[in-house]
Amino acid sequence: MVMIGTDSHKRTHTVVAVDDVGRRLATKTVRTNSDGHLDLVRWSTQFDDVVFALEDCRHLTRRLESDLLIAGYRVVRVPTRLMAAERRGTKEPGKSDPIDAEAVALAALRYPDLPVAELEGPAREVKLLSDHRRDLVVQRTRIASQVRWFVHELDPDRVVPSRGLRRQCVLSELQEALSSVDGVVARLARELLDRCAELNRQITQLEAELRRLVQVLAPSLLAIPGCGVLSAAVLIGETAGVHRFRNKDAYARFTGTAPIPVWSGASAGKVRLNRGGNRATNCALHMIAVTQARGIGPGHAYLAKQQARGKDKTASLRLLRRRLSDAVFAALRTAQTVAGDQPVPLPAAA
Repeated sequence: MVMIGTDSHKRTHTVVAVDDVGRRLATKTVRTNSDGHLDLVRWSTQFDDVVFALEDCRHLTRRLESDLLIAGYRVVRVPTRLMAAERRGTKEPGKSDPIDAEAVALAALRYPDLPVAELEGPAREVKLLSDHRRDLVVQRTRIASQVRWFVHELDPDRVVPSRGLRRQCVLSELQEALSSVDGVVARLARELLDRCAELNRQITQLEAELRRLVQVLAPSLLAIPGCGVLSAAVLIGETAGVHRFRNKDAYARFTGTAPIPVWSGASAGKVRLNRGGNRATNCALHMIAVTQARGIGPGHAYLAKQQARGKDKTASLRLLRRRLSDAVFAALRTAQTVAGDQPVPLPAAA
């Protein structure tokens, strides 16, 4: 087997081919366009049983990964921390693109259970829409803060309700009140209110679109108490195919809910909080846990049971997040089994 490691940048990909014992065979640099990728495929035909190893930075490697998969190659994703560790252990001093590419290839040889890349499907669409909605919500929050200060400057006695700019009735009331006020501050406030109304419309449309996608891709997620459309969309988009994980424990490490052991000698069994993993999925699991803690679903009784055993509320929530990670893994596996190997038909946009 020949492992081809890749060091990717905005304009170029540098690749290094190594054999199954780690000896460097060849090096090449290509452009990050279709012609460069075709040149790389032609160059790789000189080797038998080729596997490509890409550093897991998909903002730079997504197009290369897709082209290699379409060409029929097996592609594995190497986490950056593994590549960095291999680079520190090499005999060649310094840092260069070929050194980094060789480190990626060596890391792929050392760790045979790395994630295998696949062509992107509907989960990618869910992630893009979910991320875009989150960006729009951030914009709306910033605009709402600006509007509050402008309104306070114009009329200190007028109170804007908390989260009121999400409601059309509040927006209409403010727009009517500011319509007869002259000056730059009032004009800017009116423009911001118009922008806020447009953001509300876009956010509502995106949420409706995400609901349709989630109901098709993983309706079993919505059956988990406390898991709404937005949390389910984050879990689907960030997981990007539950078949990538061999069991629920591997998925818990991905979600950052698996504790890290910190014991030696007589202090056996001690663990600490895992601050790694995918923080977006961890946040979604936390929101589900908080919702269940309020009495929706079995989480409230579970927290009470753990607190009766001496756990504080924070530790109990951590344990609940782990249980929810297992439940999400099972729900996604169920959705995958139902879908089978057939492409998932997505609903038409309204």
